[in-house]
Amino acid sequence: MYARANRRAVLLGLLGGGVAVALQSYLDLAGPAVSEASPIPGVPDGLIPDGWLPAPPPPPDTAAIAAKYAGAVPHEWGVAVPGTAARLAVPEHRIALTFDACGGPQGDGVDADLLALLERERLPATLFVNGRWIDANPGLTAQLAGNPLLELANHGTRHLPLSVTGKSAYGIAGTTSPAEVIDEVWVNHSRLLEITGRPPRWFRPGTAYCDEVAAAIVRDLGEQVVGFTVNGDAGATLPAAKVQAAVTSAAPGSVVIMHVNRPAGATAEGLAAAVPQLRSAGVEFVTLSGAGALAS
Repeated sequence: MYARANRRAVLLGLLGGGVAVALQSYLDLAGPAVSEASPIPGVPDGLIPDGWLPAPPPPPDTAAIAAKYAGAVPHEWGVAVPGTAARLAVPEHRIALTFDACGGPQGDGVDADLLALLERERLPATLFVNGRWIDANPGLTAQLAGNPLLELANHGTRHLPLSVTGKSAYGIAGTTSPAEVIDEVWVNHSRLLEITGRPPRWFRPGTAYCDEVAAAIVRDLGEQVVGFTVNGDAGATLPAAKVQAAVTSAAPGSVVIMHVNRPAGATAEGLAAAVPQLRSAGVEFVTLSGAGALAS
C-alpha cells in the first residue's frame, strides 16, 4: 500500500498554535518537506511505501572504540585541534554557512526570520542540531530534515565540550572519558539517523571545543569534527552591522558559524545584508556535504 506524504499538516499539528504561527512564513516558503519524486525504482512518482526507509549502516563497536582510547592522554585543547576540519578542501568561490541550534537554558528558541531568509534567498546551509533543541522542537526538526536546501548535522546530545579528561569551555564542564565522548556523539547520531533516514556526517562539539583524542573518537564513529573559519555572530550576540562585516569577510573556502536558536539576536538581519554583497562578488553558498570534502 502506498500513500502521499503530507508533512506540513503533521508539522503544524505537532507544533501547536503559537509556534506554528511564528513559523508560518517559513513553512509557506519552504513548500513540501519531502520531494514528490519516488526514491524507489518501479514505484510511481509521488508515491512511497508506507513506513519505507533505506537500511541504515551497521553501527560501530562502541565498546571497542572506548577500549581503544582508554588511557589516551590528549595534548591539545581548543576549536582547531588536529582532527578538526575548518575549511572547504576545494575553495573555488564557495563558502559554507553553518548554524548551531544549541538547546538547553536560553537556547531552545527558533529564529524564524533566519529560517525564512534561508528559504527566500535559496541559501543552502548545514544546521548543527543538539539533542536538547530537538527535544524542544521535534516537529520543526522533522520539517528541516525534509528541506532539500538544508542538511542536519550533529551538535551533540547535551551540548558538552568534547574531552576525555573533563576540561571545560565557557564555564561548561566537558565529557570526562572516552565512554562519555561516545555517548555525547552517538546518542544524537542515532536520533538524527532516525529523523533523517541517513547517518550524520559532521559533528560540532558544544562550544566547539574538543581535544585531539576526542576528535579521533568522533572519526572512528564515522563523523568528522567541524570547526569554523569565520565566527559570524559570536553566539548571536553581535549587532547586525558586525554580523554583516564578519560574513562578508569570508574568503573562498570558509566555513562560517552562526546560530539559529536565538531569535532575539541580529543574525538574520546581518546575513540578509551580507548575501547580496557576496553574490555580487561571485560567491556560491554550499552545504558541507555539497562542498565534497573539508580540510583542517
